[in-house]
Amino acid sequence: MRAVVLQHEEHVGPGLLAPALEAVGFSLVKRFRTVRREDLDAELLVVLGGYMGVYEAELHPFLDEELAQMRERLALERPVLGLCLGAQMLAAAAGAEVFVGKNGLEVGVAPVRWTKEGLVDPVTAGVRPRTPVAHWHQDTWRPVPGATLLASTDRYSQQAFRLGNSYGFQFHLELSADEFDRWLTHRAEELEARGKKVDELRAQVPKLRAAEPELKALLERLAHHFARVARGG
Repeated sequence: MRAVVLQHEEHVGPGLLAPALEAVGFSLVKRFRTVRREDLDAELLVVLGGYMGVYEAELHPFLDEELAQMRERLALERPVLGLCLGAQMLAAAAGAEVFVGKNGLEVGVAPVRWTKEGLVDPVTAGVRPRTPVAHWHQDTWRPVPGATLLASTDRYSQQAFRLGNSYGFQFHLELSADEFDRWLTHRAEELEARGKKVDELRAQVPKLRAAEPELKALLERLAHHFARVARGG
């Protein structure tokens, strides 16, 4: 089984998702800011995060190519997993408007609040009602037509959704605590310029480390879901 991974930044990879997918039989095929026609037939398409916005296709033409393939996959009922920018693109591919959120940058480790649907969803069921996750986003989207909302935060209501056999997560479910700490350090100057105190953000990292077993279990359930879909189960 092939899982094509669309990567938009050199240092933003699949993280904890990779071993979860490989453990259930997926072979990862990485693409950097490009799509190939044969990827339409892959058992799974994973779309990762990036610094650009869905609405910036004039600056980043590859976004239109990715969106076109995602629309085709949705029409064919072939699964897509979107993380951060990838979730925003999945929402857009399904017909939702994506835009810069009015509530500012959401960054750091903070809990998502699972909806009642999220608490019984076959993949996300088993999580605590409030799960600490890594956030780094400001864009958001209108409710996705035909989708089930799975999680929200006080700042942004659209945080996770299921659409058929596809899933979108606005937060960085794939990030380990160590990797998120590296992100904060690497982009400290940018964060300070936006009024964020990096020392305070880094002090939140132990909360993500404590939540890693729960997040890994969620990623494993997600991987098993996509494997079942690929095998026709």
